[in-house]
Amino acid sequence: MTDPVIREFEDSTRRSWSPEAPTDAPRPVRAYLWEPPAPSAVDPPPLLLMSHGTGGSARDLAWLAEALAEAGFLVAGVDHHGNNWVDDYLPEGFAFNWERPRDLGFLVEELRRERPLGAVGAIGFSAGGYTAAATVGARIAPERFRAVAEGLVPMPPLPEFPDLLEAMNARYTPEQLEAMVRQSGADCSVPAVEAAFLISPGIGGLIDEESLKAVARPVSIRWGGADDNSPGPGNALYYAEHIPGTEVVCVGEDVGHYLFVDGSEPGEPARRRVAADAVAFFRHQLVESVSG
Repeated sequence: MTDPVIREFEDSTRRSWSPEAPTDAPRPVRAYLWEPPAPSAVDPPPLLLMSHGTGGSARDLAWLAEALAEAGFLVAGVDHHGNNWVDDYLPEGFAFNWERPRDLGFLVEELRRERPLGAVGAIGFSAGGYTAAATVGARIAPERFRAVAEGLVPMPPLPEFPDLLEAMNARYTPEQLEAMVRQSGADCSVPAVEAAFLISPGIGGLIDEESLKAVARPVSIRWGGADDNSPGPGNALYYAEHIPGTEVVCVGEDVGHYLFVDGSEPGEPARRRVAADAVAFFRHQLVESVSG
């Protein structure tokens, strides 16, 4: 499989958070494009928007993107600004999760300007699982976000940025943070996305259950029984409980969170199974439904 094509986009409707950037600098959106090596069963090929986990990169999910591309999908992964290891970690990138699905919505429109697009799906791991869910309608509950921001309830595990609350309080006034709280519950769904596949989705405790009940597009979820970063009961199973018709599968009681991104040999069977399941899901939702 050839390496992905890397594209650097700028979203002029949103600002960069980098302290070194001018105050009016646009938000950077780096994309990785894995093209199918052979003609797809449908033309143009289905597009899968891919979102990495907290502090990660689309590169971490190359094992998944390559399997999907080999199956005939065009895969477009994003490095989310301020929340990826390729660039600097920024507190906003870890706190303002609702900007992630907006990256995917922006990217699909940029690609649409360049080429015809097939049916569109979203797939993501950990915080990227939330991102994929948000593209089909999941929303953050502002009151839950406020409770975390004010330190009233524990923050979800965040080993990549353990002093996030301190950093945010040093950077923003209480009034500015309250404005962010009000923004947190916005609908960031992407109308083009027809189906979503979530892998060990995170931040379940921040998600409004009524928004999940209103999701009307197909969703499938995979998780590991040994996940102590985004444990199934408050995350994968929470999404599955409230999203109508969701298929949810534990891929192994001994499968931990980071086996999906660490490239280790013990995690290979789980990664291979998840990739095969994702191919089957999107083939059914985006290919068979289109071809008849």
